[in-house]
Amino acid sequence: MADAVWHQRVLTVEYEAWTGVVDRRLEPYGLVLKAGRWYVVARTGDRVLTYRVSQIRALTTLPESFSWPAGFDLVAYWREQVTQFRTRLRQGEALVRLSPAAMERLPHFMGRQVADAAAAGDPQPDGWVLARLPIESDSRAEAEFLRLGAGIEVLEPSGLRDRLAATAAELAAIYRPGTNLGKAD
Repeated sequence: MADAVWHQRVLTVEYEAWTGVVDRRLEPYGLVLKAGRWYVVARTGDRVLTYRVSQIRALTTLPESFSWPAGFDLVAYWREQVTQFRTRLRQGEALVRLSPAAMERLPHFMGRQVADAAAAGDPQPDGWVLARLPIESDSRAEAEFLRLGAGIEVLEPSGLRDRLAATAAELAAIYRPGTNLGKAD
């Protein structure tokens, strides 16, 4: 893949998309490493798309070459794609209270967009912050919010609050003194 990018060689790939395996003819413009995963930015037909390299099942380098489009900026393209992805990803919202410790950890656990939303929240007299945070779904928010422990209280939506309460009750039962649920008799 890197050789094809460097020498501007056309590729055919067998790609494992979420809809199934597809064949594509690619003009690879560049490789990007994001969160430990490699992506190739490539033209296919009249569109520039992003493909996860690990989902390419087969690759053939063709003898033909291609030219980069005038003015194409890989860094600008990637930034725009990340911004669009994050915007599409977080379409719901949750009304929460966040402790000072949770506010500090939020950018590391949930990203800059969520941390910025929290920072725009209303400081409360007890030092916590009342904020509306963007979320992808109740199940995804539950997993992300559990990482903040008792530093977050979900006020809305009620379904998410109920999910967290049920999970907290299950955890309390597991860790209740005198119980050894994980040990064999």
